[in-house]
Amino acid sequence: MNYIISLLMGAITSLMIYLNGSLSGAYGTLYSTILIHFVGLLGILAVSIVKRAKMNFPKGLPLYLYSGGLVGIGTVTFTNLSYAKLGVSLPLALGLLGQTVFSLFADHFGFLGMKLVRINPKKLIGLAIIGIGICIMAIQ
Repeated sequence: MNYIISLLMGAITSLMIYLNGSLSGAYGTLYSTILIHFVGLLGILAVSIVKRAKMNFPKGLPLYLYSGGLVGIGTVTFTNLSYAKLGVSLPLALGLLGQTVFSLFADHFGFLGMKLVRINPKKLIGLAIIGIGICIMAIQ
């Protein structure tokens, strides 16, 4: 089931890049990023109201855990900037490559207290295949 959810996430991400990039073309990067996150806030507030969810703030959490929203702003802004020149597939592929490289290092070194999962030759071969595929996609 988690594999199917992950595949759906990839499809939705492609749609998001198209929609966000098109909005950015109409409003500019800054204002489109504000609009995108405002609409997202309204959407999650509506879901929370329907589900009658209550927000609890656990004590003692490190402050850096709250920075995911800033990462989201960076992700939307950078994809909006690259969409106009690269389309949907290349920014998505390059973004996934960046995520893969970072996550390999994060796992290997136990970044921020994560469980150690060492890089092995199979992972490097897979990374090389992904890199070659992206290079082929980028050739115009």
